[in-house]
Amino acid sequence: MVTKYQLRQLGADREGWLDEPDLLVALHSQFLAFAKGRLVSVIDWNLPYDHNIAQFWIGHGIAEDHIGEELEHVSALEWVVFDDLTLIAIGTSQGYLLVYKTEGVLIHRQLIYPGRILRLRVRGTKRDIREDTSKSEDLCVVIQPGIIARFDGSAVQRVLQYQYQNGRRGYWRNSLTSKNRADEFLNAVIPYHLWNVSKYGEFVDAALTGVSPIVEAVSASRCYCVVAIGADASISAFRLSEDQSRKSFVEVIQSMIVSATVSTIASLSKLLWRTQQPTKKPEPKPEPNPPPFAQALPLACLKDHLNLGDKLAQSLGVAGETLVTFATIWTPLTGEKLTLSPSGTLAAITDSHGHIMLLDTRTVVIIRTWNGYPEASCYFVDILASDVSHAYVKDDFCFCLAIHAPRKGIVEIWEMRTGGRIQTVPCPKESKILQVAYKFGSAFSASSSTSYKPLQIFLLKGDSGRMSIFRSEQAEWAFN
Repeated sequence: MVTKYQLRQLGADREGWLDEPDLLVALHSQFLAFAKGRLVSVIDWNLPYDHNIAQFWIGHGIAEDHIGEELEHVSALEWVVFDDLTLIAIGTSQGYLLVYKTEGVLIHRQLIYPGRILRLRVRGTKRDIREDTSKSEDLCVVIQPGIIARFDGSAVQRVLQYQYQNGRRGYWRNSLTSKNRADEFLNAVIPYHLWNVSKYGEFVDAALTGVSPIVEAVSASRCYCVVAIGADASISAFRLSEDQSRKSFVEVIQSMIVSATVSTIASLSKLLWRTQQPTKKPEPKPEPNPPPFAQALPLACLKDHLNLGDKLAQSLGVAGETLVTFATIWTPLTGEKLTLSPSGTLAAITDSHGHIMLLDTRTVVIIRTWNGYPEASCYFVDILASDVSHAYVKDDFCFCLAIHAPRKGIVEIWEMRTGGRIQTVPCPKESKILQVAYKFGSAFSASSSTSYKPLQIFLLKGDSGRMSIFRSEQAEWAFN
């Protein structure tokens, strides 16, 4: 349970505080994290009420020199979970990735790319589909206006575990006496790949859908696929390659000129430095530059996939229940959110006119649409198909899409891919639907012969701070 007093600095004492657009919430099986502006609050369910919250401001302490601008704030929030390690990852409006312990100790800081980080996505493949897929776990960073960064899960685990263990022993505080040395510890670089996918304009959300096994079979480098939603509600797909070797003639000339210029400036700087007295302290070591962009090949772009007839039918209520007025047709159509299924084969996309589109990411084809859901959020869930007395296995569940319609005050459960609406449950106002963060390694341990952990949704009530879980057997929210 969360009290308004605990989160009063986040505005919890105001009505509708959970619906504020700059409030970020991330759920873990043991923790609940909130972020707004530069303030982060972490609540531990297992501790007593008067000791279960840790609050900290990003930019304080050792990171203040790097992200101390007034405009710097938290723009993305996600949990990074391993078997023996739980950390919270923060993306900032200036392109930094910060990783903290649950008690608020900074253990990692890395500049990804100058720009606002829109989303942090931690995911793995081989979860909700029957066929075998290429195994891949990664941390995906989505940056405006159209940049995608991918960290391999094994590299993330290796670096963060090292920093967590040494930070816990106080290694960098005790043995690294200078601030520059401490910065070197925090700035240990996690290798990653970077792509520019802004060919069709600025996007509002994007996601890596996984490894492309067909392309990878004929390519020397590993390839991935990404789906992006444009600000104009366009849907684009790209094939991403890790190969950075092939460059155009212009890029080669530019790199040669830049290298020569940098070398000349560095030589002149050394000569000038030698003529001066060494009275000043050495300057802090600059942070490493982002890696060069790897290859991004556009595959498809869907524009104007919702014509005026669809909007008229929607606004007049012909295509089902709708709360969208006739004036909606004349307002600009903008993309809003993208929700990716655990395997990456399906994506639910929403826009400002209340449309929900189910996209097959492998073929880049819209296979289903819903109308009349303004401000909706989508979640992929597992619904128990029948009562069972044994330990849960995957075949006991039906893979569904949950649609939270806040204006209607309900959550609808729809069967994938062509099934109907199987459940409807009331959802009170001033509440938020959450899902537990992905755990590294869980994608490969789940199988039909072992106990299966289904995808579930949770309800956080803003007025009472109570957390409930959706029980599909009774089609109701149960206090967790």
